[in-house]
Amino acid sequence: MEIPSIAIIEDDDKIRHYLTEQIHLAINVAELRTFKTAETALKELTATPCTIALFDIQLPGMNGIECIKRLKMVHPKMQMMVLTVHDNNDHIFDALKAGAVSYLLKTTPSEKIIEAIQEVNNGGSPISSQIARKVIEAFSIKQKTNDSFQELSKREQEILELLSKGFRYKEIAAKIFISIETVRTHIRNIYEKLQVNSRIEALKKTGFL
Repeated sequence: MEIPSIAIIEDDDKIRHYLTEQIHLAINVAELRTFKTAETALKELTATPCTIALFDIQLPGMNGIECIKRLKMVHPKMQMMVLTVHDNNDHIFDALKAGAVSYLLKTTPSEKIIEAIQEVNNGGSPISSQIARKVIEAFSIKQKTNDSFQELSKREQEILELLSKGFRYKEIAAKIFISIETVRTHIRNIYEKLQVNSRIEALKKTGFL
């Protein structure tokens, strides 16, 4: 089956060229367009939409999620895919809410990325297994936790969830790509919102313990 047009939005030259090569080898695509920035992609794809767009999230200037959101408003039938290194809950849910139908990690083998593009073209919504697990865990946590937990921001919820699993501040910082000082700031805000003074009290109040 031929796919009329595919766009790749990726600022890393090696990754962009590699994806272009793999798609040309494995998929019968009439037109393949590439963009290094979200701003250029937004302008060009607004004027001439594609069938499937494959987005990185971390781009110079506007990020991929914002670009997906804006394009979906003008071209709701365009199929948006994410291919990224980011596996934290904020990015996953923000991308899905923006209109992405697929979320893959860059560790995904090339043949699986090709399969995912074909699956999206056939109406599917493929996501990496690690991402599927995170989505399931997020819904499970929402069921287990209480109103106090729901009052926290998504980032605060994510940090509290990692605390509940025994991660240290340094590990949390590395896992969600923020500084240790930012982790400490979020935890201070969590304690203030929950009116508690320790991790154990915070976990008890939000239903983790």
